[in-house]
Order: sequence, then structure tokens, then C-alpha cells
Amino acid sequence: MTVRHGVAKPDGYVIRVIDRGEGIATEHLPRLTERFYRVDASRSRSMGGTGLGLAIVKHIVERHRGRLKIESEPGEGTEVIVELPGGSPRMSSNRNAPSALTGNETAA
Repeated sequence: MTVRHGVAKPDGYVIRVIDRGEGIATEHLPRLTERFYRVDASRSRSMGGTGLGLAIVKHIVERHRGRLKIESEPGEGTEVIVELPGGSPRMSSNRNAPSALTGNETAA
């Protein structure tokens, strides 16, 4: 899994989580952010999944006026993209606030 973050455009940020696993079939993509939805319920239960993860991410992103996109190709992997608007001028003047992300990449 790879996590990439950086400035998407002058007024926002992008976070990408890329998994080069088995991918997700197209018919499941529209429902992935529904609460308790699982592509493979038996596999999720054995691994401890509840089907809430992407639903929670979607609500957090929407609360921040952002956008969540999920792209996947069976056999190729999945990419989850979070696009967030930039902060207000008042936020950027906070000395304790983290600086803007600059395109760093972290592999997990």
C-alpha cells in the first residue's frame, strides 16, 4: 500500500491511498461508501471488518467540503482519492498549524 499526499492545486490538497491488490469489481464501486456494505462479507468478518471504514471517510471528507473518489480495476488494485479544499487565511496564520503538504510519499 502506498499513501501519497500533496498540493493538488493552489487552493486544495489531495491524498491518495493506492493498493496494488486484487482490485474491486465495477458493480461494487457505487456502494463502497454505504454503511455496513462489504464486497465479500465472509472475508471481512474473518478479518474483523465492519463495513464502516469508507462510510466514515466519506462523511469526514464531505464535512470538510471535500470529495472522495474510488477507482479500481480487478487484478490491478484500488486507489482511494481524497480531495480537500485549502484552508482559510485565518487558519494559515496559526503558528501551530501544520505547513502545506508538498508532495511527500509514504509506503506502508
